[in-house]
Amino acid sequence: MQLNARAELLLKTLIERYIAEGEPVGSRTLARHAGLDLSPATIRNVMVDLEEMGFVSSPHTSAGRIPTQRGYRLFVDTLLKVRPLNEQQVRLLKEELSPVQEPQQLIETASHLLSEVSKLTGIVLVPHRDEQVTFKHIDFLSMSGRRILVILVTEDGHVDNRIIAADREYTPAELEQAANYFNESYAGRVLADVKRALVREMQQASSDLQRVMELAMDMARKAFATDESDADELVVSGESNLMDIPDLGDIKKLRKLFEAFTAKRDLLHLLDQSMRVNGIKIFIGAESGYAVLEDCSVVTASYTVDHRPVGTLGVIGPTRMSYERIIPIVDLTARLLSAALSAHSSGQPPRLESSAS
Repeated sequence: MQLNARAELLLKTLIERYIAEGEPVGSRTLARHAGLDLSPATIRNVMVDLEEMGFVSSPHTSAGRIPTQRGYRLFVDTLLKVRPLNEQQVRLLKEELSPVQEPQQLIETASHLLSEVSKLTGIVLVPHRDEQVTFKHIDFLSMSGRRILVILVTEDGHVDNRIIAADREYTPAELEQAANYFNESYAGRVLADVKRALVREMQQASSDLQRVMELAMDMARKAFATDESDADELVVSGESNLMDIPDLGDIKKLRKLFEAFTAKRDLLHLLDQSMRVNGIKIFIGAESGYAVLEDCSVVTASYTVDHRPVGTLGVIGPTRMSYERIIPIVDLTARLLSAALSAHSSGQPPRLESSAS
């Protein structure tokens, strides 16, 4: 729904004042801060229009107005001017997210920094191991009872042994041929890419598929099946920061929010949605799809290793958060973490990726 320039400026001013002060904003306050030569009566008429369009609402206890979720969305999408981080914040993020740290330590540091700099809750989705490591080779060894030992080796030296059930008994020669085919086809590729290619190959399989290829694919499909140990992890920092925010002061709401941090399932799903999105993704209130977050906003960005999205990080806070300050914190942290993880992976000095927002 289109707003004229005057209505946009008044809505922008109202949201900025509400974020700064946390109190419903009246017409006189808007007249003072909007820089427009308008009477309070004219401003009240504009506010009535904005309320009818669903961008603001009137609390029963006040003559002033507050932004709705729809108002925040318009503000974030079209009216917001992002504020650059100060030099001290940039220096802190760059110094702390150094590639000399191990990847897991980098991820924990990123979560802590997001919390420390934003004064809210920092969250980082830990990438699947198969998004980070490269497939080297696989061996199939026959065991008793139609069982087959699968030995999966990655470039980082990790060896994973799994026993799978076969449909029939196979000769050592058949298993060796299957392993050779698979190694020639997929060696040197990231495990996640191997799994995705495996799914495509199986979907495209035809009746005239070579028997050795069919055997290799069947064995690998069973060996690569995801188990519970492959589940996503989430690093959360600064939950206690939310206890100091009046908007989230209801102890019942806080308890449910902290339970969500502990269970992590809904947050994992939310961050997973953001992983393939370029730039900043913002969920405001009910947009997240989870009742526990209806009074919160989640600002996220994906991070990469060698330009491949492998995880998501972000900040959780009240809908009345300082978006112009939080967005660049999340954006820079994602780019610095991407550079550090990529440098660690390649053994080269970090190169900061350009902003995707």
